[in-house]
Amino acid sequence: MSQTETDYRHIIQRCKALFLKKNKDYGTAWRILRLPSITDQIFIKAQRIRTLQETGISKVGEGIEPEFVGIINYCVMALIQLEFQATASTGPAPMDIPTDELEHLYDRQVEQVMELLFAKNHDYGEAWRDMRVSSMTDIILMKLLRTKQIEDNHGNTLVSEGVEANYMDMINYAVFCLIKLTH
Repeated sequence: MSQTETDYRHIIQRCKALFLKKNKDYGTAWRILRLPSITDQIFIKAQRIRTLQETGISKVGEGIEPEFVGIINYCVMALIQLEFQATASTGPAPMDIPTDELEHLYDRQVEQVMELLFAKNHDYGEAWRDMRVSSMTDIILMKLLRTKQIEDNHGNTLVSEGVEANYMDMINYAVFCLIKLTH
C-alpha cells in the first residue's frame, strides 16, 4: 500500500468514526436535507476555513481540521442522497437507516471516491503534495460554486461533469488538506 493510500485511509477512518458517532447522537436527521441544503452546509464550512486561513483567528474555538472533516462527511451524505435519488423509481428511500447499513453506504461511497483519487493521482503524479492548503481550499470553494450553479440549472450541464464528480473531488481535496495538516 502506498503512503498516500495509507494516509488517505487513516483520514477516512477518522471521518467515518465521527460520522458514526454523530449518527448515534442524531440518527439520520440529515436525510431530510435536499442536495442544495447539503451543498450550502459544505459551503459554510469551506468559507469558515478560508476566513480562518486569512485571519488566523477563531472565535468559536474550533480550528480548520474539524471543518475539513465536516466537508468530507457532508459530501458523503450528498453522495448517499444522490444514490437514493437514482433508485427512487423503486420506492422512497428510508429516512432512518440502521447503523450497519449506513456504514456500508459510507464505505461504498468512499471506495468510489478513492478509485477516482488513484486514477487522477496516476495521471497528475500526486501534484497535490506540492499545493498549498489555502489553494486547495479555494478549489473546494470553486467546486462548491460550480455545484450550486449546476443545482440552480436543475442538474443540467452542457459539457461539464455533474454534481457527483464535484462532491467526489471535494472529498479528495479535503483529505489532501488533512494529510498535509497532520504531517
